[in-house]
Amino acid sequence: MKIAQVSPLFESVPPKLYGGTERVVSYLTEELVALGHDVTLFASGDAVTKAKLEPCCENSLRLDKTCIDSLAHHILMLEKVYERAHEFDIIHNHNDYLAYPFARDSETPTITTLHGRLDIPDLIPLYREFSEMPVVSISNSQRKPLPFANWITTVYHGLPLDLYPFSDAPEEYFSFIGRISPEKGLDSAIEIAKQVGIPLKIAAKVDVVNREYYEKTIKPLLSHPLIQYIGEIGEEEKAEFLGKSLAMLFPIDWEEPFGLCMIESMACGTPVLARRRGSIPEVIDEGITGYIFRDIEEGIRALKKTAKIDRKRCRQQFEERFSARRMALDYVRVYEKIIEKKRALLPQ
Repeated sequence: MKIAQVSPLFESVPPKLYGGTERVVSYLTEELVALGHDVTLFASGDAVTKAKLEPCCENSLRLDKTCIDSLAHHILMLEKVYERAHEFDIIHNHNDYLAYPFARDSETPTITTLHGRLDIPDLIPLYREFSEMPVVSISNSQRKPLPFANWITTVYHGLPLDLYPFSDAPEEYFSFIGRISPEKGLDSAIEIAKQVGIPLKIAAKVDVVNREYYEKTIKPLLSHPLIQYIGEIGEEEKAEFLGKSLAMLFPIDWEEPFGLCMIESMACGTPVLARRRGSIPEVIDEGITGYIFRDIEEGIRALKKTAKIDRKRCRQQFEERFSARRMALDYVRVYEKIIEKKRALLPQ
């Protein structure tokens, strides 16, 4: 099968630091190549891949200080993709709705994975207009704000099995990883760690839009002796950071579409403690890969139970449910379904 993977340009593929969508695009692309498919990756020029790379800007845009208008680069990329659409059996778009006007006029089918939040009122008229566009969710919960969209299936994210080594010798600390923003609940994680008297290590980035929140709400909490803020870390550091942790705290306060860091933690054998929002009940197997709570008091009680979790069983459950190979095979079935549907509509 000839497949075009169309990544956002904000981070490299795979990302050097934070970048959930681009990381998933990388894992999927490499696994599709390993399965024998002919894959072309449209991404930034600093991507590293075994697929055919079609660079759409010189470097990833988030850390490029010369980039003022990132949308311009994405529109140029999509123009390039659809100029070459006839070369592919299917185009897999990871740029939300930006591709829809291009896809509507293309004979080559496009499938779009929606990676972000959908509880935004502005999206409702857009998805009513482009109601024919086939879309894939990354959790069943993600679909709730747009139940009328053309949902094909849900495909949970997956990771390469050799990406994170299993760790059965944790040290005395909890971990928090990802992004510092109001919806990620770092203040709750800090409160839980203080209440149980165990250190919390924080590896997270602060985007420009969340700088004020960090300065006013989070920074004053970091002076506590149990709290250590490390900053943003790369892939090489993440395995040790998560693997040596007693548990990864994920006290989100929004409808999380998936939560990639949860399965990264599980891959290390490290259980996850997460607030019951969004995808959480779909990802965590309670008592096997972690515990789910509603408020801080319940979270503290749950956290005390994480020591009972068998870390080897946690890793095994990750392998069974969240491998990159399973993700890729799920998408191949989606591609075949969409291609067949498109062929059936063509004049005989």
